[in-house]
Amino acid sequence: MSGGFFRGTSADQDTRFSNKQAKLLKSQKFAPELEHLVDMTKVNMEVMRPWITRKVTELLGFEDEVLINFIHGLLDAKKVNGKEVQIQITGFMEKNTGKFMKELWTLLLSAQKNASGVPQQFLDAKEEELLKKKAENDRISTEIQRKKDKESKEIMEERLKKLLASAIIWVHVLYLKLL
Repeated sequence: MSGGFFRGTSADQDTRFSNKQAKLLKSQKFAPELEHLVDMTKVNMEVMRPWITRKVTELLGFEDEVLINFIHGLLDAKKVNGKEVQIQITGFMEKNTGKFMKELWTLLLSAQKNASGVPQQFLDAKEEELLKKKAENDRISTEIQRKKDKESKEIMEERLKKLLASAIIWVHVLYLKLL
């Protein structure tokens, strides 16, 4: 070993030390949504965290806090590549990974486009929920008003009956006085 010459192979030449992530990026199939990077500074993660927790729990059938926190950690970077996130969580979610990532990335892309950082689907769902609540409140108010009107009508009818009965008695008394 003279002259700085080393025999053998370098780490670059040895296949045991190849970049596994680059290999997976080329070999796996990804949803088209994952082609786009997401600027996480434009996304309101406080809104996304409950969705991630709910969706992971739904897909796995149990709440896996380690996986949920791992996903939150992967999304903490400024720019996030969806393909890399999918590769990282595939071992945990297995067959559910593609479905989860497609939904997550659709929401994140939508959130980054909105000024509020909230996905449009969430805004639409909240608006629909508010409209349903308003419709329910209107229905209840109408029902209450209808019952009040019915009670008022019954009270008025009762008063009229009493007044009529009183008038009949007076007429009867007058009639008897006239005889």
